[in-house]
Amino acid sequence: MKKLGRIFLIVILLLVAFVLYTLSSTGYFREITNTEQYKVIAEVPLFGAEDFTISYEDAFMIISSDDRGAKYHERKREGGLYLLPLDSPSFELIELESPIPMLPHGISLLKLDSTKYQLLVVSHYESHTIKKFELYGDSLVHIETFQDDAIVSPNDVVALDESCFYFTNDHGYTSKVGLLAENYLGLAVSDVTFYDGQNYVRVASGIAYANGINISKDQSQLLVASPRSFSLRFYNIEKDGTLIFDRSLDVGSGIDNIELDQKGNLWMGSHPSLLAFTAYSGGKKEFAPSEVIVVENGNKVSSVYENDGSFIAGSSVAAPYKDLIFIGTVMDDRMVVLKKK
Repeated sequence: MKKLGRIFLIVILLLVAFVLYTLSSTGYFREITNTEQYKVIAEVPLFGAEDFTISYEDAFMIISSDDRGAKYHERKREGGLYLLPLDSPSFELIELESPIPMLPHGISLLKLDSTKYQLLVVSHYESHTIKKFELYGDSLVHIETFQDDAIVSPNDVVALDESCFYFTNDHGYTSKVGLLAENYLGLAVSDVTFYDGQNYVRVASGIAYANGINISKDQSQLLVASPRSFSLRFYNIEKDGTLIFDRSLDVGSGIDNIELDQKGNLWMGSHPSLLAFTAYSGGKKEFAPSEVIVVENGNKVSSVYENDGSFIAGSSVAAPYKDLIFIGTVMDDRMVVLKKK
């Protein structure tokens, strides 16, 4: 009996330790203080503006929209791409009509010449794909769709050049048990894959929920968000596109997409409480807290905006333009434009 009692006690202690670890490592005990230093300039109506990217040179933004919350509100789920001129005071969206249906996720914009951009889009319509478009003004032309067994659970994508790109698989498993283990145990089994124009090569692994991805301003490093480990990972880019792990930076929050400002600083929409976000994205909570994290010079981490979710819920992307800050979310019904008071 004494032996059974000891075993029972050990099991209870292990369960308690697991619960405390999960709560601590997902930001459950984090206290959110609403930032009051900004005033609201505009609320741009758009469901699930989960990712966007800015052309500072030509003063416009491309936004990825997917109404992920539709199933909780008896709406038809729809997705699309939008262009937002940034110097217009009205902030009126221009829908980019696509010849193919999409439920877009992460996006990447690459300027090809004075009149043309390349746009890569992760899409989850019917299957997981990455689509390549060319953008002329506000006209979108489909060039190619990438579909392969290597595209397991794509989250974000970034172009290295006109032919090659990197993308993140945010999960390594596809079964329900495997997904639960990744989400709650923090298993580091997701990856970064490189497409070299012909082949798919896994170039980084051992990441806990590989999410947002981008390339540094000097093109020397690949940046990968790992929200489950509250970290930003840096990889050196080799000539053949392979990666060498450099370091991991603790950012204290569940960072999502990564955007660069004109100085090369990194801006990230973030989820300070991952459990609250999981409940929110699963339709079990009305909102989840939001945060905007900025990394300067590759090592200085700042939290420039916090909200308990009552105004901005589930922030996933953020970037500045002049004296404004744009914040997009996973499931809210609008994108928010802020200005410092």
